[in-house]
Formats: sequence, C-alpha cells, structure tokens
Amino acid sequence: MEKEKRMEVLFWCIAFPGFGQFLNKKYAKGFFFVILEFTVNVQARLNLAIIPSFYGNGEAANAVVNYQWIMFYPCLYLFSMYDAYRDAGGDKIRYAFVPFAISAYFGTVGVVYSSTFSIFNHILGVIWAPILFHISGYVVGMLVRKLILMGIDSNLNKNPL
Repeated sequence: MEKEKRMEVLFWCIAFPGFGQFLNKKYAKGFFFVILEFTVNVQARLNLAIIPSFYGNGEAANAVVNYQWIMFYPCLYLFSMYDAYRDAGGDKIRYAFVPFAISAYFGTVGVVYSSTFSIFNHILGVIWAPILFHISGYVVGMLVRKLILMGIDSNLNKNPL
C-alpha cells in the first residue's frame, strides 16, 4: 500500500507540482509549490511554449519562452516530486533522492540545449528536449543509485562492524 501511495503522489506532482503535497496533507508546502509553479510558469511563458511544441514546432516554442525563468522549472518540478514521494514513505528508501536530483540536472541541461537538440533534423524545443533529458536523467540516476548501494553493500560485507 505504501508503494501505491508513493506512486500516487508522484503522478499527481507530474500533473501539477504541489498536488502530491496536498495528498500528503502537507497543505502549506502544497500551496507554496502551487504558487511557485504558477509564478515560474507565467514568467517563463511556459504554457505559450507548450502549444507549438505539441504541433511539432520547437523553434516557435523556443522563441516565445523566457529562458531566464524556464531554467528554474526542471529543479522545481523534480523537487516537488521528490518531496511528495519522500513524505509518502520514500524517506525509508536509501538514496531515493539520487534519481530525482540527477533527473533535475539533466532536465536543466535539456533546457539549455533545447534550441540545438534535434532528432532527424527537427528541433525538439524547450518542452520536449527537457522531457527526454529528464527521462534519461532518471535512468542514469537509477543506475548511479544502484552503483552506490552496491558499493555500500560490498563495503559492509568486507568490513562488518
């Protein structure tokens, strides 16, 4: 049941940062994340960039977005997800933060390279490039977490207390 709760809050935070906190009954944090997300979204003109992105026009999405503000979004988004996940029982999972943090870094790099990253000579833009970078960052983060845990476990087996 606890895993289901962690997944539920994670998916609600994917839908909108702060919603997972509301499900965890952390209303002040939820309100804070909703206001922060709304502020960054409006200042970055993120919603105006989503529409051309879904039509496959990454260049138009890049032209409308405010890069000074959109740079905050990947870390805000992933931290909101991790915070809700942790409060739903993820704090009991060792190094659970690693995939979230690495995904946030990768997402920010995706924003930086959104005007040059292309697939089949098609610029993905400021929406799709960070999403792909987030996914790859999460996979890398899971691998890094696994390596960390393997290293810790092998050290414990070599040097038991």
